[in-house]
Amino acid sequence: MFPLKDSVPAKHPPITLWIVIGLNCAAFLWQNAVALGNEESPAWLDLAVVPSLVSWSDPSSWIPLLTSQFLHGGFVHLISNLWMLWIFGDNVEDRMGPVRFGIFYLLCGVLAGVTHVAFDPSSPVPTIGASGAIAGVLGAYLLLYPHSRVLTLVPVFFLPLVFDVPAVVFLVLWFGLQLLNGSLSLMTSDALHSVAWWAHIGGFVAGLALCRLFARRRLHPRALQLDEWTLEDLWRRMR
Repeated sequence: MFPLKDSVPAKHPPITLWIVIGLNCAAFLWQNAVALGNEESPAWLDLAVVPSLVSWSDPSSWIPLLTSQFLHGGFVHLISNLWMLWIFGDNVEDRMGPVRFGIFYLLCGVLAGVTHVAFDPSSPVPTIGASGAIAGVLGAYLLLYPHSRVLTLVPVFFLPLVFDVPAVVFLVLWFGLQLLNGSLSLMTSDALHSVAWWAHIGGFVAGLALCRLFARRRLHPRALQLDEWTLEDLWRRMR
């Protein structure tokens, strides 16, 4: 499933969202520039999360939990992450305000990295990408805008089909897929380890847990077509 747009217009310019997107693009250009000098071991690898190198007793080893959020493994990785952030992030920033949204975003990314390390502590594989932080944005969106609609592209046997689905359906299915693949990655093939599924899961759960702490701004009546949910509401409706 690939989101094309959502139904809730943003009221305020998403200043922090633009800054985050700009930083990710600048970091990607820098990655490619430094890789030209040393393709086998580019300097940016020192900024990636390597679970086996993270020591909870050494604060200096925690720095990649922050820096890795702005690095990407390729153009498709970058664009797919930033597109998801663009679709859902402006509305979440609307409800949090630029400063609180920035703190929320980074904190979700850090907690996503912590979750990844906790579930695969011996891995020597460098991990990069904004998807853990973006998963936190998705978790917040689920609680803040459960009744919005998401125009979704679903390829079926190479045939692109477009559906207009409730946000809660899109996001619960997305999270379920991460949870399934994350569970399988603990038991099975190396192929599933190429994606940090548990970072996605940890980021999403962090977004759910932290949403009410950061979301305080109220929107105009048009945007409040949503009926906000609490975690308790979500649990009752999913049972």
